[in-house]
Amino acid sequence: MINNENIANGFDMNQSESVKMVADMARDFAEKHIRPHVMEWDEAQIFPVETLKKMGELGLLGMLVPEEFGGAGLGYFEYSAAIQEIAKVCGSVGLSMAAHNSLCTGHIMYFGSQAQKEKWLSKLATAEWIGAWGLTEANTGSDALRMTTTAVLDGDHYILNGAKNWITHGKSGDVAVVMVRTGEKGDSKGISAIVVEKGTPGFTAGKKENKLGMRASETTEMIFDNCRVPKENLLGKEGEGFKQAMQILDGGRISIAALSLGIAKGAFIAATNYAKERHQFGQAIANFQGISFKLADMATRIEAAELLILQAADLKNNGKKLTKESAMAKYYASEVAVAVANDAVQIFGGYGYTKDFPVEKYYRDAKLCTIGEGTSEIQKLVISREILK
Repeated sequence: MINNENIANGFDMNQSESVKMVADMARDFAEKHIRPHVMEWDEAQIFPVETLKKMGELGLLGMLVPEEFGGAGLGYFEYSAAIQEIAKVCGSVGLSMAAHNSLCTGHIMYFGSQAQKEKWLSKLATAEWIGAWGLTEANTGSDALRMTTTAVLDGDHYILNGAKNWITHGKSGDVAVVMVRTGEKGDSKGISAIVVEKGTPGFTAGKKENKLGMRASETTEMIFDNCRVPKENLLGKEGEGFKQAMQILDGGRISIAALSLGIAKGAFIAATNYAKERHQFGQAIANFQGISFKLADMATRIEAAELLILQAADLKNNGKKLTKESAMAKYYASEVAVAVANDAVQIFGGYGYTKDFPVEKYYRDAKLCTIGEGTSEIQKLVISREILK
């Protein structure tokens, strides 16, 4: 059986006892509670809320949250390792884990007041509440500054109008951090971040997307129709939302990179095992250079992606600027996931094109990683701007 030791044995930067312990726990959980249901959830687009609740009990949905607020108080090495182990089994659950930890929970953790943290973080860290994060709109994907969802101050409340699209947990989430326009369109200081709780009048879920992959991770619209939100739900100051969101995405890209790496590792493990077991012309197909060289390329790309993730995680743990490094990690790891999953399907041949074997799901899930939380093109834009400063 191929395992982590076969994938990355040379560089031991993140293999502390806490990282190994967290990885083992996440791996055991995934095998017991996720793997038996993967295809059922995928086929029926079932969002496994109860499974996320169980993950919350283990601390997997509050990994970065300080212990004083009910979290695990861990760092990005442990966080990355846990996402990888979940994603090796199911990319959808890995995506939900990443979105909950890095986006909604992370935004409140980094920019909320003490009172706001006390109100929401403990519920999010334990998965008593599931979190959502709203930036993207139908006509403003990468061009976030031109968002049309507005928040107008009316006494002690903001009145929200508009809609957000492609929102993970947009329907099942109990609380959402939403970026809204409080100033002029196109002005980076005209956007604010506001927390909206489920059940607030005027806040509803819209269309659930029928996706190619990541089908067990819920993706819906969030609609705001004269939605009145207390002004104390504003995170930071008015006009700081865009700057906050960009900082959140810097860290969030590490989680999507880790998600990508987990998918790539899962596909690689499946392909390597199959290549050793499948016999043609009187021998294992792994003995043929056409297959063995493909596996060599896959393994090399996986280790290179892992090193980029470790670099970004180390910078984040030490509170250093990581805009370029996190974009590099996300860009490269997501493209590696697509390439490795594609090669895995090729190694399986016709069987790889059926739902009886796991690689077709890795193939479908991987593509989202090159799109979500900033497309590969946007990552290259971020990287080029940083290196040309």
